[in-house]
Amino acid sequence: MLATGATALWPALAQAQRGGGEAAPFSWALLQQRAEGLSKQPYRAPQPVAAAAALDYDAVGGIRYRPEKTLAGGVRPFPLGKYAPVPVTLHVVANGSATRVDYAPDLFETKNGVIPAPGFAGFRVMEPGRESDWLAYMGASYFRSAGSQDQYGLSARGIAIDTGLEKEQFPTFTHFWIERQSGGGYTIYALLDGESLTGAFRFVTRHPGAVVQDVSSVLFLRRPVARLGIAPATSMFWYDDRSHRTATDWRPEIHDSDGLAMRTAGGEHVWRPLRNPAQPTTDSFAADDVRAFGLLQRDRAFDHYQDDGAFYDRRPNLWIEPQGKWGAGRVILYAFPTAGETTDNVVCFWTPGAPVAAGQRLAFDYRLTWGSTDPSVGRIAHVVDTWTGSAGRPGAAAIAGAVKLVADFVGDGLAGLTRESGVTAEIGVSRGKLLESAAYPVVGQRNRWRVTADVAPDGAGPADVRLFLKRGAAVLGETLLMPLHRP
Repeated sequence: MLATGATALWPALAQAQRGGGEAAPFSWALLQQRAEGLSKQPYRAPQPVAAAAALDYDAVGGIRYRPEKTLAGGVRPFPLGKYAPVPVTLHVVANGSATRVDYAPDLFETKNGVIPAPGFAGFRVMEPGRESDWLAYMGASYFRSAGSQDQYGLSARGIAIDTGLEKEQFPTFTHFWIERQSGGGYTIYALLDGESLTGAFRFVTRHPGAVVQDVSSVLFLRRPVARLGIAPATSMFWYDDRSHRTATDWRPEIHDSDGLAMRTAGGEHVWRPLRNPAQPTTDSFAADDVRAFGLLQRDRAFDHYQDDGAFYDRRPNLWIEPQGKWGAGRVILYAFPTAGETTDNVVCFWTPGAPVAAGQRLAFDYRLTWGSTDPSVGRIAHVVDTWTGSAGRPGAAAIAGAVKLVADFVGDGLAGLTRESGVTAEIGVSRGKLLESAAYPVVGQRNRWRVTADVAPDGAGPADVRLFLKRGAAVLGETLLMPLHRP
């Protein structure tokens, strides 16, 4: 909420918050004014509703928003609960006016005598004619989409503050304004408030199969921020076929995403496989005026997961495309260990290269695409599998202190190429030494090439391997970035 007297700066928005069916003018410009004014006020952390603490997962599952009360043609609020106890304020926008949605107990129906806590935790947008949803906002500045296969997976956040540093901050979407568009889409406006900044967000969202959101964000800094994360994506990676031996579950693989993809301003395509690290790790990739990046689930074979309930093969990709030039910066990939599938342990975002100071106004526009197709590849060869193991020739003694990397590339651009076509692997190693490598087509597999590399890492830290296929001076595919640890 605003500090005392602050609402007087925005009479139209203040009037709209009175509820009771009253409507007041609303606009994107007014929301930006409000966020800017709020940044000049002392921060007040949102307070949880005490009654929500008694509502665990099962209890919340027994609380259902009444379908006949659905808002704006498809929007249903979430109830408060133990894991989402902080209420948000919802408004419906129509014809340039906003009306607050007031909480009332009869908006929800319950089972087993459960009493809802007063307030809304967020909201979801329903599939027309179905009881499933395709978009949801709930908790801090988190939101996510079910993409094109009606299956939730990874999440996005409005902003990331000091992720991977000593103390991460979680600014909150405190107010939403929801406007239905013709054709079934929605424009969602949100007010962000946090210890270090405030912000105004606009999400122009449509669902033509994949879910596409054109995002405008305007940030106002209360104080300096050491690591400002723009367009963050949050996912889970427990294990895959490379690391199944470390897991206790029977399923062959469990992850929402299996890699970070990036397209640089110079046109380079980059792929960094995800992993579940033994300790927290932060990787930083140069990304001045980055064209696109995101967390993807490339492996979409059901039998690789064998999960007929969570359907990890259907989890959506999240592809982020800056609109306009963002300037100097880096893409950060942060991961920490997890021993299960219920914890999101992977975060990626773009961070500006210049210091972020108090009093600054920053604006970033970008497009989010939630879908099942891989937007990072076309005809170029892309990585479909990676494995690691003992270095050396099969059947011979392993090379002490070294590890073998095997990477398979697939792409139409490899069609017709043979061992005599002059295709080679360009391999660079930091903090280690390349001992031996080879590149060749995989027998009996269409447009598939394999690269093998024996690498000896220096010391206890990982060697960073950078490799791609080329033919003369022509690059044939994306660049694989892979950290390798000593065996």
